[in-house]
Amino acid sequence: MTAQPTTAAEIDAAQSSLMRLALNVRWSWSHAADTLWRELYPQLWDSTHNPWVVLQTVSRQRLAQLLGDAQFRERIAQLGALSNEAMQAPGWFQQAHAGSALGRVAYFSMEFMLSEALPIYAGGLGNVAGDQLKAASDLGVPVIGIGLLYQQGYFRQVIDREGAQQALYPYNDPGQLPLTPLRRADGEWLRIELELPGYVLWLRIWQVQVGRLQLYLLDSNDAANDPAYRGITSELYGGGPELRLQQELVLGIGGWRLLRALERTPDVCHLNEGHAAFAVLERACDYMRGSGHPFATALTITRAGNVFTTHTAVPAGFDRFAPELVARYLADYARERLQITPRDLLGLGRSNPTDDGEPFNMAYLAVRGSGVINAVSRLHGEVSRQIFGPLFPRWSTSEVPIGHVTNGVHTPSWDSAESDGLWTSACGKERWTADPALMDQRIRRVADAPIWASRTAGRKALVEYARERLVRELAQSGASPEALDVARRILDPDALTLGFARRFATYKRPNLLLHDPARLARLLTDRQRPVQLILAGKAHPEDAGGQALIRQWVQFVRRPDMRLHATFLSDYDMLLTEQLVRGVDVWINTPRRPWEACGTSGMKVLVNGGLNLSELDGWWAEAFTSEVGWALGDGRAHGEDPDWDAAEASRLYELLETEVVPQFYARDHTGIPRAWVARVRESMARLTPQFSANRSVRDYVEDCYLPAADAYRRRSEQHGVLGARIHEWLQMLEQGWPSVGFGRTQVETQAGEHRFTVEVHLGVLGPDAVRIELFAEGLGGNAPSIERMTPREADLPGAAAKLYCARVPATRPAEHYTPRIVPAHPEVAVPLETRHILWQK
Repeated sequence: MTAQPTTAAEIDAAQSSLMRLALNVRWSWSHAADTLWRELYPQLWDSTHNPWVVLQTVSRQRLAQLLGDAQFRERIAQLGALSNEAMQAPGWFQQAHAGSALGRVAYFSMEFMLSEALPIYAGGLGNVAGDQLKAASDLGVPVIGIGLLYQQGYFRQVIDREGAQQALYPYNDPGQLPLTPLRRADGEWLRIELELPGYVLWLRIWQVQVGRLQLYLLDSNDAANDPAYRGITSELYGGGPELRLQQELVLGIGGWRLLRALERTPDVCHLNEGHAAFAVLERACDYMRGSGHPFATALTITRAGNVFTTHTAVPAGFDRFAPELVARYLADYARERLQITPRDLLGLGRSNPTDDGEPFNMAYLAVRGSGVINAVSRLHGEVSRQIFGPLFPRWSTSEVPIGHVTNGVHTPSWDSAESDGLWTSACGKERWTADPALMDQRIRRVADAPIWASRTAGRKALVEYARERLVRELAQSGASPEALDVARRILDPDALTLGFARRFATYKRPNLLLHDPARLARLLTDRQRPVQLILAGKAHPEDAGGQALIRQWVQFVRRPDMRLHATFLSDYDMLLTEQLVRGVDVWINTPRRPWEACGTSGMKVLVNGGLNLSELDGWWAEAFTSEVGWALGDGRAHGEDPDWDAAEASRLYELLETEVVPQFYARDHTGIPRAWVARVRESMARLTPQFSANRSVRDYVEDCYLPAADAYRRRSEQHGVLGARIHEWLQMLEQGWPSVGFGRTQVETQAGEHRFTVEVHLGVLGPDAVRIELFAEGLGGNAPSIERMTPREADLPGAAAKLYCARVPATRPAEHYTPRIVPAHPEVAVPLETRHILWQK
């Protein structure tokens, strides 16, 4: 029986399916089709890992040859069916929260790290955004991503012959990126208008398919724009303040207008950092048009549905703009769109709204426009409550309304093939979308031998990759044949491998390990117990200090005695990160506490069995125990103290010399370091599920998105009736608060308790508008003690004042307690929406 000839329809169907697979960046974490892309164009696939560029570049003859093969078409069909099944199956969200008020979340971020094939990211912020978007797809959470398409993205790094960083800006050709123009139903390219001073800017829209979700990217490089404006989205974190302001207007205002044009208005707007804070203004503006409410009422209603995540650990990290610059761009917008004065708009971004000289702070705007605010680790929550304290004067720092959702990483994006097999055999294929509670028990049952075999394979793959990459880098710089020969022999696949890679900035102390070069050299060149070091990282092109730190490391690793034991790999990107975290034995991180808001690089090694040796900062401050890794620091901040840096450097060497290295090389008769593997297993079991994006996205849904969606629904339904009442109540409170005061206070101590009686004058406010409390700061790091005081049945004569009483245990002195008056409304978040508070003097 002869085979039937291939029809044109079969070829077209297979090619269409191939295009759909290539344009869904799910391939960045689901590797079922990797062999197919490699078969199309092996060299291009290995160098780019970009299916779309492979498909765009492969010869038509080669493509026709493969598509003419029935077995190849069947592979495409099977992969397409698997992809469709994964995207259409109900996720965790559909099963756990069916019928909830949450219909859609819009996730705004300046950068997204999804794949090295889409270079629109710089570092940690994009890492978090990309990983959360991927996890939301896995879990079925209805999220839409909003970002910018950069013509150049973040800079690419080259290390020259002198060891200096050189910044390059290659063009991001949209035709080579895994995205498509977003078109209207009639085929016209969807474009958004944005008013700039004296000019209307056109923004093109691109769509990226991320599993079952969409990421929309706004792009100013439209032919209808003047050349000066086409470059607004040219470069990530480049240019001066005016360009940054323009980009943030595009992201926030342009991004919300895009959602309106798509008729996909969300219930929740998630601002990933303050860059996108202008979205809160446009959202309120949008509600004004639909409801007829004034701006203040519209903001009261819509802010309930906004979530703001702050990633900044120092006040200087916030975007601030000169008032005159903001006024030049937004004065007309304030008057004509929001129908408020430019001064009122500027006040939303100031600690003191009436201080005309204070800069406009994007984070302050985000706080004033959001109903939920969170930091990105437990320690960062404490730091953030101090940073934002000026917005809540007279409130206790512990009560500043900022919680935390500790970041996590999208584990399937960072695990090696060996690690994936290990986890699959122990926990099943759907482990990262299932309940993580059982994973630790199952991974603890895995024997030592397969764990050690996985670690050995990952280290060997990393050494091979590092050699190939270094040879390529040196060849491009014109290195000698001798230097290339050395590069082919660097590192040892059996030696303890330390990894250090991150943005080079002085506060991260990337050269702490280089504090004593001679001691480090002795550690690296020990013939009995060899250690090797792989480094990578970029410094901002305008950060001379960070670039100097890179130069120091490059000079060290290029020493003749160090070339085989340490290397600095240039152009730190997502592909390099993937290789590093899959192969290093120990990840080192040495920031100055508490300046690392979270830090996710060390989380990526967990799934692969890598261990952490890190400062007790960010996520490691809540993750560390002696069973899972090693820690630097005493859990306190020491600022920029050189003596403390020297002490910590010495402690770092000591940990490596006396604990890390000996344990790695303490082998039994089978060659397995049992104590090391036990630590690896405990780290994998305890930390991998906890610090995964699976967990962090679930936390966002249940602790942030669902409450925000519910609050917004209540305030906005029936044309905003409740929201308008809340705004009226806030105005009444503002007008009546000056009339509130305290009279006399009486304290009696008997029978083991303090009995407080206070006289309260409520003025024009009724007793239902306030709550009288007895407050004492927490001791030993505990939460404050807050006891609600209750009114006595008999008021003072004339009812001009009321008496309130409370009893507290006499375990603390009475003078620790202070009566206070705070606003009270069941639908108002205090102090987020009203900062009023009165303490008895």
